[in-house]
Amino acid sequence: MVDFACKEFQIEAVIKCGLNLTKAELLVLKHLLRHNTVWFTTEQIATDLSLDISTVQRSTKKLTEKKVLQKSQNNLEGGGYFFVYRVKNKREIRSIIMEIIYSWVDRVEKELIVWEEEQNIAGVY
Repeated sequence: MVDFACKEFQIEAVIKCGLNLTKAELLVLKHLLRHNTVWFTTEQIATDLSLDISTVQRSTKKLTEKKVLQKSQNNLEGGGYFFVYRVKNKREIRSIIMEIIYSWVDRVEKELIVWEEEQNIAGVY
């Protein structure tokens, strides 16, 4: 747990919030983390998690855009292709989340500076 101000957070909530994930996206991420060396099609993920294929397709697209999933194209012999996905390692994901958190801390600091300056101008210390 992470204690911030007067609220405790589960690390999973920090990951979900930091990456701005939906419940389905978090489920897909957790599933792929449990099988971190395996490449999955969206169909396999949908079956494993009992989710609609379109939900999984949206989830893998967003997780790939956020750079927490790797995507690879597999070409079929007779033409055509399909994509497979696997999760990046936890160290890379941690770096992505920490970059987001540091950005948030910078914004909070700037807002506190503005707040402090407003208080000083108003004569409130």
